[in-house]
Amino acid sequence: MSLTVLAECVAAPGREDRLRTALEAMIEPSVEEAGCLAYRLYADPNDGARMVIVEEWTGPRALEEHFATAHFRHVEQVLREVLARPMSIRRLVAAPA
Repeated sequence: MSLTVLAECVAAPGREDRLRTALEAMIEPSVEEAGCLAYRLYADPNDGARMVIVEEWTGPRALEEHFATAHFRHVEQVLREVLARPMSIRRLVAAPA
């Protein structure tokens, strides 16, 4: 069963561009990972500081492997410097029909 992840980030004042750059840099290496089915960045049109990444993984193991990659470890360091508050991560699975 696939796993959908919603990761919400809110930039500290004046750090919006750096946040967007860091998150955009995650797209290509993430979609190249074997367990990644989708990885998209969305911006809140009403709040330029708020961005959401919607990811789909083959399962929890693929997500844990993603968290161990060099590109994820790098973005974690950047996020510590640019976020107004810790990133919110929600893990979701399809509801039974």
